[in-house]
Amino acid sequence: MTTDCSRRRFFGTAAAAAAWPVLSRVPGAESDARAERATVLLEPETTDTFRIGPLKIGVASYSMREFPLDQALDMARTLGVKYMTFKDVHIPRTDPPEVTRALRAKIQAAGITIMGGGTITIPNDPAKIRKEFEYAKNAGFPLIFVDPEPAALDTIEQMAKSYEIRVAIHNHGPEDKRWPRPQDAYAAVKSRDKRLGLCIDIGHTLRTGTDPVQACRECRDRLYDMHVKDLAMKSDKESQVEVGRGVIDFPALFKTLIDIGYQGQVGLEYEIKAKDPLPGMIESMAYMRGVLAAVG
Repeated sequence: MTTDCSRRRFFGTAAAAAAWPVLSRVPGAESDARAERATVLLEPETTDTFRIGPLKIGVASYSMREFPLDQALDMARTLGVKYMTFKDVHIPRTDPPEVTRALRAKIQAAGITIMGGGTITIPNDPAKIRKEFEYAKNAGFPLIFVDPEPAALDTIEQMAKSYEIRVAIHNHGPEDKRWPRPQDAYAAVKSRDKRLGLCIDIGHTLRTGTDPVQACRECRDRLYDMHVKDLAMKSDKESQVEVGRGVIDFPALFKTLIDIGYQGQVGLEYEIKAKDPLPGMIESMAYMRGVLAAVG
């Protein structure tokens, strides 16, 4: 199997097999994955949570940003997701601490492991930085992914030590004047406390002309979180498609993450079709799980 067509057909078959337990739980769900990739179907599993391979396949709640928390958690259950990171649309940063702690309890009661939260834009203001860490503590975030002012890193480093919360700088592509590539963030944290690291967004990384797989290898000792999306065209922000339909080499990416011993979440951040994301998320998750089953 040397051609792209053969490679995609092979991994698509694995994805269809992985997808079946999820698709069988969504009455009336119409997914292109089922029609195009269902060359092999397995019996539904007895659990709602997939345990395929050594990576933590999860979802960023930003994917469900048009829906309240209860519906987002229902979607996560449909997807068979155990790991999630949360945007403040679902755990508002303006809520009082007791409300934040109550939302944390609700998420945990739903069987979700909270992997972190953000993205949070952080100015060089110690009082505001402390407030964000208090929020993260109440929300149960072991990690926050951030877009910080470079001058704020000294204070962020002190707070990360004090609160025992990891901080991962999120790269946002060529439009980001501070952290366009993972390597730009890595240069800023590599000599700092180990609690400071990166959240690599592979779609934004690709748009800078940087290979996401190589970026993961270069930054492996500070790679703490990952946002997953796919693009039909390498430099076009608006070309996002379901994972597996684009140009990112997910078999190579997942194999690399396994090789470097990555322990963070591989979090689907599905930014398209915001009003009806579930079919595309199902297809994307199925492909990710299928690839992981094949390479892991």
